[in-house]
Amino acid sequence: IVAGTRETRVFQPRKKEKRMNLAKQLADGIAALGIALPQETQDRLLQYLALIRKWNQVHNLTAVREPETMLSRHLLDSLAILPYIAGPRVADVGSGAGLPGIPLALARPDWHVVLLESKRKKAVFLQQVCIELQLGNVEVVAERVENFHPENKFDTTISRAFSDLAEFIRLAGHLCAEGGKNGRLAAMKGIYPHEELGQLPLQFTV
Repeated sequence: IVAGTRETRVFQPRKKEKRMNLAKQLADGIAALGIALPQETQDRLLQYLALIRKWNQVHNLTAVREPETMLSRHLLDSLAILPYIAGPRVADVGSGAGLPGIPLALARPDWHVVLLESKRKKAVFLQQVCIELQLGNVEVVAERVENFHPENKFDTTISRAFSDLAEFIRLAGHLCAEGGKNGRLAAMKGIYPHEELGQLPLQFTV
């Protein structure tokens, strides 16, 4: 703020400067996670974040509004699970705004990621993201998970804030491939779910 005898002017950061700050925050976060992603992938992650912000103004994709918080709570949170899941076939149940499925698909272009989202408006957004980011390894399925019975099952079926563990297994367990180390369900939880783990069916191990 520059104060003079006749005027007060307020200078706001330019969009380019804000984008540079987000790019640095993303790069620093990826480095902290110990994940190596090329610059092109990081740029596309920021494009995806911009699409969420744009559509969020109309369709309420997420309650988080600030781009810096979106980057931390959505992008980096999704990428943090990369060392713990396996492909090449991954299903994201209740994908919503595409989290964690789209960040995973961007980070692992050799994987085939299916985004399951029953709400039509969100599914339309996911389709638009696939078009604009040219995500040839992503498939959007606008269907309830219990009604989705693909011929080829999945190495990892993942959910983020979808349901409790017992319900997740009941609805999505049929998507798991059988044999070897395949057929894993991965649930992203805010706190360690002690009570939910005690309610798991006996045929599932943690």
